[in-house]
Amino acid sequence: MLSWFGLTKDGVLDRFATSSEHAVDRGTGDERFVYIPGARADRVLLVAHADTRFDHLPAFPPPLHAADGIVRSADPEMGCGADDRAGCAILWALRDLGHSLLVTSCEEYGQKASHWLMEHNPDLAAEINGTHGFAVQFDRRNAADFKCYDVGTDAFRAYVAAMTGYAEPDRSSVTDIRVLCRDIPGVNLSVGYHNEHTPAEYLDLAAWRRTLTVARDWLTPSGLPRFRYEVSDVLSLAAGGA
Repeated sequence: MLSWFGLTKDGVLDRFATSSEHAVDRGTGDERFVYIPGARADRVLLVAHADTRFDHLPAFPPPLHAADGIVRSADPEMGCGADDRAGCAILWALRDLGHSLLVTSCEEYGQKASHWLMEHNPDLAAEINGTHGFAVQFDRRNAADFKCYDVGTDAFRAYVAAMTGYAEPDRSSVTDIRVLCRDIPGVNLSVGYHNEHTPAEYLDLAAWRRTLTVARDWLTPSGLPRFRYEVSDVLSLAAGGA
């Protein structure tokens, strides 16, 4: 798992791109993403981002200090990159389940790869929203949170809470699923990092393992349900529509 912390952003993307003959590797720089389609009839989309807030620093990735189940950067000037290398490590660990994987760039600065995917790759935008039951992103702080933001329904939120035992603290902020989910709902799960975007960032390995176990137990059985989410319906309601 810790090997992910020693990679550059493109190193993370390269590892996923070369892991499957079916991988779709598109875009460059901040717009690059890697999509690996799943083979299951009841597949869902699993999402993480390869970038961190510290990629621009010459010394990144830093050496790590790991003790008592906590991983930190050994460089006091930058965080360890757990946001979101921890999520990428979970996607890698779940790649045998037959679900689709999507690893993006520049989530931290405007979800640039996700926007580019949706705006300039209509084949994949349609596939993501037309052939998956829902999306699960692994890019949330803390140990037992989930957030659907504005791309969840009441039924989907209840389903996520039942399947994970996690709770939704609020619906604020932004991340990739807010861009990607047009016709399917999405959820972002805690992966155990804290103090993200600061040199004090750290990863709690026990919390990371908990989410990995929760996700595997949830997403392994066949017959996963299919949920729909219509952005147009939400916009209509916000504008006073029926």
